[in-house]
Amino acid sequence: MTYQHSIRKPYISELAELDKKHYLHPTTVPKLHVENGPKLTFSEGEGIYVKCLNGESYIDGLSMLWNVNIGHGNKELAETAKAQMSKLAFSSSFAGFSNEPAVHLAEKLSTMAPGDLNSVFFTSGGSESNDTAFKLARFYWKLQGLPDKRKIIALKQSYHGVTIGAQTATAIPAFHLFSGSGMTEVFHATAHVTNCELGDKSDPNYKGCIRDIVEREGADTIAAIIMEPVQGSGGVHMPPDGYLQAVRKLCDEFNILFIADEVICGFGRTGEMFGVDNWGVVPDLMCVAKGISSGYSQLGGVLLKEKIHDTIVQYDEVLAHGFTYSGHPTACAVALKNIEILERNQVVENVKDMEIVLEDGFNYLKEKHPTVTKSRALGLLSAFELYADREEGIPFDQSILSATEVVEECFKRKLILRPLVSNVGRNIVAIAPPLIINKQQVEEIISILDDAISVFEKKYL
Repeated sequence: MTYQHSIRKPYISELAELDKKHYLHPTTVPKLHVENGPKLTFSEGEGIYVKCLNGESYIDGLSMLWNVNIGHGNKELAETAKAQMSKLAFSSSFAGFSNEPAVHLAEKLSTMAPGDLNSVFFTSGGSESNDTAFKLARFYWKLQGLPDKRKIIALKQSYHGVTIGAQTATAIPAFHLFSGSGMTEVFHATAHVTNCELGDKSDPNYKGCIRDIVEREGADTIAAIIMEPVQGSGGVHMPPDGYLQAVRKLCDEFNILFIADEVICGFGRTGEMFGVDNWGVVPDLMCVAKGISSGYSQLGGVLLKEKIHDTIVQYDEVLAHGFTYSGHPTACAVALKNIEILERNQVVENVKDMEIVLEDGFNYLKEKHPTVTKSRALGLLSAFELYADREEGIPFDQSILSATEVVEECFKRKLILRPLVSNVGRNIVAIAPPLIINKQQVEEIISILDDAISVFEKKYL
């Protein structure tokens, strides 16, 4: 079927009906989808833009799912995938089998990662990576003769995925509670209370902090602490200065593993290759996905410190964990080319430059619009909030979904963004465009936001 044929209106309507009947969508309201059909059906992409079957073009202001770092329609990545598929599309990594792209990617990651994170266990995505990190942490302690170190501490407002283990660690209620399933021995600590993690028990936020949970449960039962360097889906919450360092120090003090969930933050999103690089912290395990291949192929991984790798490789039985697509040759080849492009085209440097342009835009929006407040950006991971009275810190009534309404007005103007809500921050608009975006395009996003917020404020102020 040619593209010219596929854009005819009867075909689009037919496809929508097939979608409603046969395609159960993730993170979608099923009833509304069956009633209304797909909001958009994408057909093409180029740079920061995506095109739909109806021919309309949209700015992808969230890199789809924070992952299309290198932008859409990159021919180098497509040709790399084609070449590898033609040569060896897939091979197993079970039972000691290997392939060239997986080995070269593992070596490349070891040169990029901070500290002595020098080996990797490959997965197919972020949820699998975080689940794997929990398993490896528990397995490591068992091999060290400490089998009771099994508990995992995550942070409130965190998002770590939707497999059973990762979903349990996720602290966004709708995801955490879905289907009533979960892994035992997972706790959620108050996020970003630096003084508490440094041991200040006089701090009013001490109860429920990481240190408090460790002391109550006993360090000899805690396997690991997992956190996103910058919380993504939970609200784009930035850690205060010194926070990651304080948690690293706490982990060292109590002999607990530090897991960094870099699924969103990794591969240039924050203006450094990895989010932890902004604070000079080296985790014990580092989970990656999304930007490792810019979404051009499904791939994730867990990087391990030498001490963990050296312990596990002394195990003389079968490592009873793995995925069919661990070390997938085509995915690894695409990731290698993606990293080459990031480095060759100085994409991370561009992110730092565009962060300045984006912050200038946020300042303009705050000067013009009394509802805009609490803007934040680290690289091209950014957000702002909408308040009824920002001076008094009064959010809009819960009946007014301000971020949703602004995002919908942006959508009408061909800009795709995402509204977020968390216990720390209400009515958040998240912006995370592809890392190749330029100054003019950032300013276009700000202009559309300006118009959208004006419509919203005219309605409610």
